[in-house]
Amino acid sequence: MQHETVEILRAPIDVAGLAGGLRRGEDGAVVVFEGIVRGDSGGRTTLYLEYEGYEPMALEQMRAIAREARQRWPIDHIAIVHRLGRLEIGETSVAIVVTAAHRTPAFDACRHAIDRVKKSVAIWKKEYFADGAVWVEGEVIER
Repeated sequence: MQHETVEILRAPIDVAGLAGGLRRGEDGAVVVFEGIVRGDSGGRTTLYLEYEGYEPMALEQMRAIAREARQRWPIDHIAIVHRLGRLEIGETSVAIVVTAAHRTPAFDACRHAIDRVKKSVAIWKKEYFADGAVWVEGEVIER
């Protein structure tokens, strides 16, 4: 049976609990991606981040990404969870968990999902520094 979990939270993401709750006996792979708030951006010390989003649209976009991943790869479960509000350095802003019988489709689906979330979901990031703040445009995907 295939599943998808899509959530937007304003509290810390329990990544270990999320991954553990998705694991099934037929899964040979669980791939987890965590986006972490880092303390540096472009050589500037980041104090904290704030994420805002248009939640109904963001949830639908995240569901579409999950469905797309399930159509492209033989995976069991995909979870996409994003956090909104103020996040401190070291906190998880987004988590993607993919379970599958084999590692290659799990890794591929996970990578695809985070790339699509960063590029197309109606969630925006504002970085705060000692000397001001900036909204971050769509992220460049590193290869």
